[in-house]
Amino acid sequence: MKTGQALIAEIDATALAPGAIAFWWLGQLSYIVKLGDTVLYFDPYLDPSPRRNVPPLLKPEEITHADWVLCSHDHSDHIDPYAIQGIAAASPQARFVCSRVAQAHLLELGIATGHIVPLDEGMAHQWGELCITPIAAAHELLNRDPQLGHPYLGYLVTRGGATVYHAGDTCVYDGMLAKLLRWPVDLAFVPINGRDAERLARGCIGNMTYQEAVDLVGALRPRLAVPGHYDMFTGNMADPQLFADYMDVKYPGVRYWIGGYGERVILAPRT
Repeated sequence: MKTGQALIAEIDATALAPGAIAFWWLGQLSYIVKLGDTVLYFDPYLDPSPRRNVPPLLKPEEITHADWVLCSHDHSDHIDPYAIQGIAAASPQARFVCSRVAQAHLLELGIATGHIVPLDEGMAHQWGELCITPIAAAHELLNRDPQLGHPYLGYLVTRGGATVYHAGDTCVYDGMLAKLLRWPVDLAFVPINGRDAERLARGCIGNMTYQEAVDLVGALRPRLAVPGHYDMFTGNMADPQLFADYMDVKYPGVRYWIGGYGERVILAPRT
């Protein structure tokens, strides 16, 4: 497992063919993705909290290469103030994507207005070859602020013929799959920790179960599916082997990855 400067050096040294994708898992629903020479951080959670089961692999000040930081929603393991402020200082070129609901929090954290890209479903942001399209997420409920829009988002990111889907924290809802099928998804990150009354009663808002995640992935048919959000906090965990076993039986043609923290994974270009 690479951490710290060794991990940063590997990311920087990773050269990709057009249409290839590289990623590294940081735990929870935090991923580093490289598309071409573009480095994206999805929901970076780096706070050295004693509640963590997985220590942070990076310190924010080590992250000097971030081009984009995509924040799915305003919970502290997805918009981590420690990570956001540190990355902004170390990577002054970085732009921060969030919901329009969460924009105020990023401003409070000192992120410059010109470096925030506030989005809602129905909007897309194009920057050169990179396109970021938000998809509404249902974190237990498909909430929507009447003025600002959806507080929970997933993101479809395309560049150079490659498409990455980061679901954010979500359950499956009516119409979600139809939205996603508009893209030929190569790589999909999905939560599998589930939900129940006990967790909701203590304020732990839930996500799709591993069975629901398997069925979503089985219908979407990405070239690689990656389950997440099952490892970080005691009392909100799941067994990824159950995802794997169900996938093997129900959708044996769909590839998935369950691996180690800080491990580099490269998905070759679509043929």
